[in-house]
Amino acid sequence: MNSNGITWVGMDAHKNSIQVAALFPDRAEPVEWTEVTTPEAIRRLGRKLQRQAPGEVRCCYEAGPTGYGLQRLLEAEGVICEVVAPSLTPVKPGCRIKTDRRDARKLAELLRADVLTAVHPPSETDEALRDLCRCRDDVRVDLLRARHRLGKFLLRRHCIYRQTKHHWGTRHWAWLEQLRFDDPMSQATLDSYLLAVRQLEERQHRLDAQLEEYGGQGPYREPVGWLRCFKGIDTVTAVCLVAELHDFRRFRSARELMSYVGLVPSENSTGLSPRRGSITKTGNRHVRRLLVEAAWHHRHRPMISAPLRRRREGQPARVLAVADRAQERLCARFRRMTQRGITPPKTIVAMARELTGYLWAVLHPDATATRS
Repeated sequence: MNSNGITWVGMDAHKNSIQVAALFPDRAEPVEWTEVTTPEAIRRLGRKLQRQAPGEVRCCYEAGPTGYGLQRLLEAEGVICEVVAPSLTPVKPGCRIKTDRRDARKLAELLRADVLTAVHPPSETDEALRDLCRCRDDVRVDLLRARHRLGKFLLRRHCIYRQTKHHWGTRHWAWLEQLRFDDPMSQATLDSYLLAVRQLEERQHRLDAQLEEYGGQGPYREPVGWLRCFKGIDTVTAVCLVAELHDFRRFRSARELMSYVGLVPSENSTGLSPRRGSITKTGNRHVRRLLVEAAWHHRHRPMISAPLRRRREGQPARVLAVADRAQERLCARFRRMTQRGITPPKTIVAMARELTGYLWAVLHPDATATRS
C-alpha cells in the first residue's frame, strides 16, 4: 500500500472513452471507472480526483493520437498530469492479455514505481506550428508521388524528356504542356496528372510562404535566424526544426539531442564482445530527415555563397563562428571517411549526427551562456 500520501492515476485514453485506475494511499485495491472524453467530463474528472484524494494527485497516460488536450484540461484543474512515451513503457514478456483496465492499472503502478519516461509536451502555439510543418511535409510527399505517377505514365508512352538534366523547371513544364495524344483517354490521363502536380505545387508554395511568415514572428524569429546561418538550412527547414524540437532546454547535452533524433548507433554488446549496428532511428523522424538533407550540403568545400551571405546579415558573431566551424569540420569528415572507403550515405548520416551537436551549441541556453 502506498504510504507517501500521493494518489497515482493511470489513464488509458481513447477517442471516446478514458479508462481510469487510481491508487489511493488509504486503499489496498485500485479504484477503476470509465469517463467520456468531452471537455466537461474531463474537468469533472480532475475535480473528482482532487476531492477524493487526501493529498497530491499525479496522473499519466501514453502519448498517442489523442494529443495533449487531456493533459491541458487536467492541469487547468490543478492536477499534475504526465504524457509518457509508449515505446519506453516496460512490458512483461509473459503477458499475453491486454485490456483497457489492465493498461490503466499498469500505468498507475509504473508511475508509482517511477519507471516511466515522460514526453515533453509543446505549447499550443508550438503544436500549431508543428502541425503546419507536418502538413507541408505531407504535401511534399504527395507532390513527389504525383510527379512519379506522371513520369511513369509518360515513360509507358515512350515520352522521355531529354532537353536538360533537371526536371520540373520552366523548360520541362513547357515540354509537358505541349504534349498531345491522339487517344482521348490518354490525353485525359495526362491532363489529370498535370492538374494534380500543379495543385500540389501551388499548395506547397502557399505553405512555404506561411511558414516564412510565422517563422519571422514572436519567439521563433531569433532561433530561425540563427539556424539559417548554417549551410543547407534555409527558412522552411529552420522553422520545421524549431517547431519539432521546440524547447531546447530539455536536452542537457548534444548527445541527448542526437539520441532523441535517432542518429546514434545501436548496440547489442555482451561480455567482452562489443557489437554496434546502424543508427537507432528512434525519436523524431521529421527532424532526422531534415538533418540528413542539410548534411548533404556540407560534402562540398567550405564557402559562403551569395544566398547564405544574405541570410547571415545581422546575425551574432558567435553563431557565425559555430556555423563556419561546422562547414570546415563536416567537409573534412566527408573527405576522410570517403577516402577510407565508407559509402556516402553512411558518411552523411555521421555528418548529420555531428551537425546536430553544432545546432545544439547554437540553440541551447546553457551552451549560449557558456560561449558568450
